[in-house]
Amino acid sequence: MLILWRLARRGFRYKKLLAVAWISLLGASALQLTIPWLFGEAVTHFVGEAEIGILLPLAIAILVLSALNGMFSYGQTYMSENVAARVSFDLRNDLLNKLQGLSFAFYDDHRTGDLMSNLTYDVDSTRHFISFGLVRSFQLLLLMLGVTPLLLIVNWQLGLISFAVIPIILFTTLKISRRLRLVWLSVRRRMGEMTTVLQEALVGMRVVKAFGAEEYEKERFHAYAYEVSEETYAADRLRIANSSFLTFMYTITTGAILWFGGRLVIDAQLNPGELTKFLMYLGLLIMPVRMLGMAVNTFTRAMSSGEKIFELLDYQSPVENSMGAVAIRDTKGIVKFDNVSFSYNEFAPALTEIDFEAAEGQKIALLGAPGSGKTTLVNMLPRFYDPTEGAVTLDGKDLRTITLDSLRRNVGIVFQDVFLFHTTIRENIAYGSPGVTFEQIENAAKMACLHDFIISQPEGYETIVGERGVTLSGGQRQRLSIARTLLLNPKILVLDDSTSSVDVESEHLIKTALKTVMENRTTFIIAHRVSSVQEANLILVMDEGHIVERGTHDELIANDGFYRKIYELQLVPSEEVFLEASIDHEV
Repeated sequence: MLILWRLARRGFRYKKLLAVAWISLLGASALQLTIPWLFGEAVTHFVGEAEIGILLPLAIAILVLSALNGMFSYGQTYMSENVAARVSFDLRNDLLNKLQGLSFAFYDDHRTGDLMSNLTYDVDSTRHFISFGLVRSFQLLLLMLGVTPLLLIVNWQLGLISFAVIPIILFTTLKISRRLRLVWLSVRRRMGEMTTVLQEALVGMRVVKAFGAEEYEKERFHAYAYEVSEETYAADRLRIANSSFLTFMYTITTGAILWFGGRLVIDAQLNPGELTKFLMYLGLLIMPVRMLGMAVNTFTRAMSSGEKIFELLDYQSPVENSMGAVAIRDTKGIVKFDNVSFSYNEFAPALTEIDFEAAEGQKIALLGAPGSGKTTLVNMLPRFYDPTEGAVTLDGKDLRTITLDSLRRNVGIVFQDVFLFHTTIRENIAYGSPGVTFEQIENAAKMACLHDFIISQPEGYETIVGERGVTLSGGQRQRLSIARTLLLNPKILVLDDSTSSVDVESEHLIKTALKTVMENRTTFIIAHRVSSVQEANLILVMDEGHIVERGTHDELIANDGFYRKIYELQLVPSEEVFLEASIDHEV
């Protein structure tokens, strides 16, 4: 119930709209209780053939009140749906804002499909609760409280017969509600799994087609979709069974009232008008009882979905702005790792006792095999992760004392796997730098050696790059990422093996652009090839989360250690090949 209360509180933010909805609700409820009484009076006068002249005023009154009832009902529905739509809007924005602020550690443990389901299926489920739970449920309560005494006033004997079935209905409804909540939780879980499978199949469509795995993906999606269908069908069976049971109980009760009431009319203990009133009030009473089925379904879905929504909104990110965090503006770019250790989990340390300092404007190279901890180390700089032990400082300030926004404005990253958005080249370059002029964008593209390619396109800077930049080559995507970083103008730069998967010409263009980018910036270069790090001021050779060697290129070659072995494996064979080719040519 706490989940429903938290959802309801979001609706209470729109007090004025809810007030209009509740006023309309009161008006509609009052009219619904009045109209049956007028119908009963009309039947009494018609059957008794007394005061025939009063029938026309009664008919006009019923017509007018019915029209007013329709107006109030419309206002109630319109306002309740308005509030529900606004709450849904707020929830989606809050969820997205929350997701934007979470650390990488959160995304390591959560599937994209589940998160998409949070923003779509779960929010939609709560919308139904807001419109029904905050307004219509009160109408059902008012009708039950209003009709109960009226039934007893009309005829207490028939009233007791009507109330006899209510305990049976409530017991059955509560029993089904418990089962429904479990089923909707299962539906919610299956929906997240299905969305994940669909998202992976669409994003990886090129891999799917390259390996001829279309049938496999169809069968995989079909299996998950079938489970969602079966679970939803199970929930619908319970809901329909409950609704059918309530209809059956209403029919039996109405039949009993007609039988007993008819005898009372025959015995002159009840007139036809009173029996008409009673039957119409009974219909009003049974309506909220029958609506219990819908209420139970709506509430249980909202509870299961709301549980997932608030689980996400309540999630405490291990990386967030600390109390008293300050924004930085001008920074020198002096970075120090002070005995830093980090672990994704207790069983797998990713970094162990990392200790070094990067002076202003220095180039720090990280070399090592995949999984040695290079990327994890640089991910500490923009605080994608925080150290498990030790501290990372910038100009002597612990990164945890600096606001995330200002820190990340000073750390630019050129990723190995560049992500581009399905929009124009201009907007992709300007991403993260709002308010930049076209001239600035153009200058950044020129510095990144990308301008000539852009103007060769029919639409120039307005060329759409396609989803994830599929219309560009790897080298072009890298240079666009460099242009984007230039606009950000960070003091600290991270180059994540930017030339590892491009051709020789693209590598030359990228290296030319990177020279411009690295000027007057503290730069961290992740590389697998010695040729990419020889000019670095400090080379850190990493293995299994440890720094196993450190120094300049010449120092590490002289040490005859791990670095020299890598150098000989990568470069010496190439030199021998060139030497042999030269000798053959002379002969």
